[in-house]
Amino acid sequence: MNFPKKLSDKLESRRQNKSLRILPQPNDLIDFTSNDYIGFSKSEVIFNATHQFLLDHNIKNNGATGSRLISGNHTLYTVTENYIAQFHQSESALLFNSGYDANVGFFSSVPQKGDLILYDELCHASIRDGIQLSNAKSYKFKHNDFEDLESLINRNPNILIYIVTETVFSMDGDCPNLEELVAVSEKQNCYLVVDEAHALGVFGEKGEGLIQHLHLQDKIFARIMTFGKGLGCHGAVVLGSNELKSYLVNFARSFIYTTGLSPHSVATILMGYHYLEKDKNTLEALRDNIVFFNQVKKMLYLSPLFIRSKSAIQSVIIPGNEKVKSIAATLQQNGFDVKAILSPTVPEGQERLRFCLHSFNSKEEITKVLTLLSSFVY
Repeated sequence: MNFPKKLSDKLESRRQNKSLRILPQPNDLIDFTSNDYIGFSKSEVIFNATHQFLLDHNIKNNGATGSRLISGNHTLYTVTENYIAQFHQSESALLFNSGYDANVGFFSSVPQKGDLILYDELCHASIRDGIQLSNAKSYKFKHNDFEDLESLINRNPNILIYIVTETVFSMDGDCPNLEELVAVSEKQNCYLVVDEAHALGVFGEKGEGLIQHLHLQDKIFARIMTFGKGLGCHGAVVLGSNELKSYLVNFARSFIYTTGLSPHSVATILMGYHYLEKDKNTLEALRDNIVFFNQVKKMLYLSPLFIRSKSAIQSVIIPGNEKVKSIAATLQQNGFDVKAILSPTVPEGQERLRFCLHSFNSKEEITKVLTLLSSFVY
């Protein structure tokens, strides 16, 4: 059967724009690209602890067997959700199969017809996809621009409004002024929803995220935590009130109509949280590397090219898909796994190299990769 011409034309357009995506092959390069910020995905200690936990509790099931509302709500879910709720100082926690599922489920079901969603223009695709499925109206506000946000609020009086942002933006690595945003939401009687995907395991005394680091958890309607980054495993959680949890169980389609996570997956999440509480040295190593990276890029006069960031994501703007791909390829040939972020993932002219920092990167590796980068851009 011939492949539809409309689809072939779209693929050809990507080829012409040098933006065709292909699946990368595994490599043994020095990691400056994964979201495994504190190395939990490769932790033998967590792997062995998960296995031992399952044996100790005589849990030998490979799958959940069904959706959580039918047969898949195994006992580990309750144990893990209670632990996570306590860890994050939240009334309740509800596990989803992924961060994408959590955002699509939340935003497609919670805001209602007649409500308004105001979201930062750089919010993740999963948030935007959930908003598209919602019956509420939505508008984006300029990135981290709360004057623009307030003007949109004031143009829509007497409407229930949800404000949506992220604590760390995945492509820029920057953070909003959350204290100011909370003040705006309280003044305007809005509901604030925050995605903390890239803050878990990075910010906070125990890696709790930026909201708890700033003691704002009681002022947020809902927090979405994703486990595929700092926690090094899979799944996500929505934190909020008991009523919100009950509502999502009843109306979030990405929760209702999917098989639950396996006991092994949930146990890995639980053990990941246990080690967040214990492993402060790893968190400190990541924070030291973030500071060191910023010092070296300043020393090499690279700072003006980078987006300002104090997170584990550091992005240098190199316009043009072909140019940024070429520099990324040269870095990879020299042993450093650094990925180019191309348009249309980011706007045209905002193509970039995205450096993800980890607790396990050495100071020597950071110095070498930035020195090599400086030889290409100057």
